[in-house]
Amino acid sequence: MATIVAVGIAVCIAQVGLAVPATLNGTFQTVLHPTGASQLDWISDSILLPIAALELTFGVLGDLFGRKKLLVIGAALLVVGELISGVTTGIAQMYVGQFIAGVGSATLFPTTLAIIASGSHTHAQRAKMIALWAALLSTGNLIAPVLGGLTATYGSWRWAFFIIAILAAAVAVYSHFFAEDSRSPEGRSLDMGGQTAIGLALFALLYAVIEGPTAGWGSPTIIVAFVIAAVLLVAFVFIELRVKNPLLRLDLFRNRAFALASVVTVFGMFSFLGTAYAISIRMEVIQHQTPIRTAFAFFLISGLAIFLLPLTSFLMARLQPRWVLGGGFALMGIGQLWASALPITDAGLPSLILPMGLVGIGFAFAVSSVTATVVNTAPPQFAGMAAATTSMVRDFGFAMGPAVVGALALSKAGGVFNQALGKSPLPAALKAAAGGAGPMATNSVPPSVPFSKAAPMAVTALDHGYSIGFATVGIIALICAVVTVVGLGGRKEQEEEIALVESAPAA
Repeated sequence: MATIVAVGIAVCIAQVGLAVPATLNGTFQTVLHPTGASQLDWISDSILLPIAALELTFGVLGDLFGRKKLLVIGAALLVVGELISGVTTGIAQMYVGQFIAGVGSATLFPTTLAIIASGSHTHAQRAKMIALWAALLSTGNLIAPVLGGLTATYGSWRWAFFIIAILAAAVAVYSHFFAEDSRSPEGRSLDMGGQTAIGLALFALLYAVIEGPTAGWGSPTIIVAFVIAAVLLVAFVFIELRVKNPLLRLDLFRNRAFALASVVTVFGMFSFLGTAYAISIRMEVIQHQTPIRTAFAFFLISGLAIFLLPLTSFLMARLQPRWVLGGGFALMGIGQLWASALPITDAGLPSLILPMGLVGIGFAFAVSSVTATVVNTAPPQFAGMAAATTSMVRDFGFAMGPAVVGALALSKAGGVFNQALGKSPLPAALKAAAGGAGPMATNSVPPSVPFSKAAPMAVTALDHGYSIGFATVGIIALICAVVTVVGLGGRKEQEEEIALVESAPAA
């Protein structure tokens, strides 16, 4: 029981640390003075990048040296990162703090899931524990906006990071004294070539996506970044196929259910965090609402999972995974398409209840069932690797969500804004100033600045851009729902595929 408590608190606090920056985008824009909208994306992705890139390696380290050590180390790194973020005086320092916090979270996510997966001996028990793990992760999503909203509205936003650091320190101490250790070292070793390739590939890909709207999609820097990402991803596959003990066993993907669940996890979680990022920008940056009001929307999209835990556990134990997972994606898609139709002039909270509530209910079903599907469709001796893979693909989707939605929305908004400026009767000097600043900055300048007269056009352009962002993630979620229901087999088919993977090394 003490180990379960340590695991539950650890994953919850790690998720709080991951989610808090997204709830403070408006505050960061006011306090840290980013020079471009892409810098807001980088604050979120500074923590998401190491999570997505390093989880597989930390899964290996846990298998080799013991998962209890990883719990303590991950919590300690989270303390350091959050303290640096809390005392930051500029964007660059915030990047450093969030990156270190991301390394800590990259340690905690696969470690906690591997402990649960390896300690559960039946399908029903594992489904129940994974549902609990996912609910605690979602509880972190619930706590984060409340913490960020309260501290930023009624005190100092810095206290959000200090509180996370204090709680992470408590996790480290508790885990050291009370958590039990576990490991699965058989057939596991460090794969530095694979880790280097996947880490650099993800960074190059994120750089290209985030900086594309600013630098121009056809600029040499962006094209080279995309090429580097593609080459390194191919190199990663090449390395993994030839190394004795790979970071990721690619033959796991011979299991159709494992492969399909991994793919829809990437796109489904991309869809979810793209929604969270878009609603944060809509409410805080475009509409200039307070963080505490934004917390209401975040409660709807990520805070319902803990309350739906009994229902989620019941459905996962009695229905085929494709129905729970596909239904979750379908609810998310409906809510996201609904949100895309909300006018930007509607700043009332009641209008968010149904669309964001549907996204939240769908996410509660999806995050639990997709985790259970990936872990349960892997052979038992690869529980640690499957847990790390689950975390990696989930958080890769998380990392790409803000990056792609932000890039898409800003590209569309920039085009609409420039067209509106060209047709407006404003003086040429004001048009040039507003066009150079872009729609995001123009919408946020004080009324005393002359080109603030272009703010209404900026709001219209941003509304268009982020409406397309909501519609895009909604369509992706609905596609995931269809692919899941059609392509994911029942338990019998999954067990047969697991047996095929288990027999492959012997053959």
